Amino acid sequence: MSEKERDRLKVLHEVKQRHLTQSQAAEQVGMSERGFRKLLKRFRENKDSAVVHGLRGRRSNRGLTEETASKAVQAVRQEYRDFGPTLAAEYLDKDLQISLSRETLRQLMIREGLWKAKTQKISEVHVWRPRRSCQGELVQWDTSVHAWLEDRGPGKMYLIALIDDASSSLFGRFVPADSSEQHRRVLRGYVERYGRPLAVYTDKASLFQPTLAPGWKTEEPGPKSETQMGRAFRELGIEWIAAHSPQAKGRIERCFGTLQDRLVKGLRRVGAGTLEAANEYLEREFLKDWNERFTVQPDSQVNAHRPMNQALHLESILSHVEQRTVTNDYTVAWDGGRWQIPKAAVRPGLRRSSIRVEERLDGTLQTRIGEQFVTLTVCAKAVKCEITSERKRPARRYVPPPGQSRWMQHFSVAKQK
Repeated sequence: MSEKERDRLKVLHEVKQRHLTQSQAAEQVGMSERGFRKLLKRFRENKDSAVVHGLRGRRSNRGLTEETASKAVQAVRQEYRDFGPTLAAEYLDKDLQISLSRETLRQLMIREGLWKAKTQKISEVHVWRPRRSCQGELVQWDTSVHAWLEDRGPGKMYLIALIDDASSSLFGRFVPADSSEQHRRVLRGYVERYGRPLAVYTDKASLFQPTLAPGWKTEEPGPKSETQMGRAFRELGIEWIAAHSPQAKGRIERCFGTLQDRLVKGLRRVGAGTLEAANEYLEREFLKDWNERFTVQPDSQVNAHRPMNQALHLESILSHVEQRTVTNDYTVAWDGGRWQIPKAAVRPGLRRSSIRVEERLDGTLQTRIGEQFVTLTVCAKAVKCEITSERKRPARRYVPPPGQSRWMQHFSVAKQK
């Protein structure tokens, strides 16, 4: 018996000996008088066992049957062996119509040795930071390198992901390299879908922060003090915030932990083996399911994303931009070659001036002269002609036979003397 049942039994004996009235006893055990009278009636019939619940020791009518438990364990062992309890429970319900709670399945997997209970780790304490109140107010940005396609694809791939701090809505793309160009392509996709966020929160990678001597932050923004991503953020009016530790951007870090479990299994289930197939599944199914299930309601209904207006040229902003000097023949140097400015775009004072040259994401090279963008054309390199002579030199020098050279004849005559 439990301690509570022993206390009730003592009160029942006090009532039996007429030391307490039924109303006093009901008040002591915290029951109504009617309920206590029913308990007292059972006590007079069944003695001390009346305080023990009648269903104790019996199997619950709502308990999991051995057949269902065996079927679920067999499916996990064969199809979902490396799945966690939560994800395995979702796939069991979706594929086999076996509806189990994640805790029930976790206990079954622990009992069968398919899952190991996790122990609490003592780690460094980080102060909790509340979410931003509006969607688009802050977006956490990071890259994860992982074998997303396991052994079906080109080894490790890069996933660039952006998660909203207020709502946890997710946007991402698989890319072949962790380069500035690929990050600008992902930024274009995000801006075209949602608009311009107020701020982005990233690490201090060289994509976002140049490696320069101390004091560079006090300089004016320019080619020496900002990267191509930093320039794009500035021209789009997006504030860049650097995280001093991985824990500071914990939302995107925890998101990658979930993606490396759920997304890898999802790509495996659909048989994705290329980067294009992975992006198709990510866009068509996974992100849609994530944003329906795992997003939260922001404190404010105001959307802080700002639309693109006519004054902002997105393709120009997301280009690789450098300054070049125009030569006297109206050409500029780029990537080891010469590029010609069209004659129709020539203006007075253009020679020896510095212009902004943009290598667009589509591969074209453009510059802005006046109020219009001008496409530059590459200058053909002159082909050097080889000068050939009609008289051909002998392939090798003539060597006379031994004793026939003038020097050898002179040497032999001197030796005879």
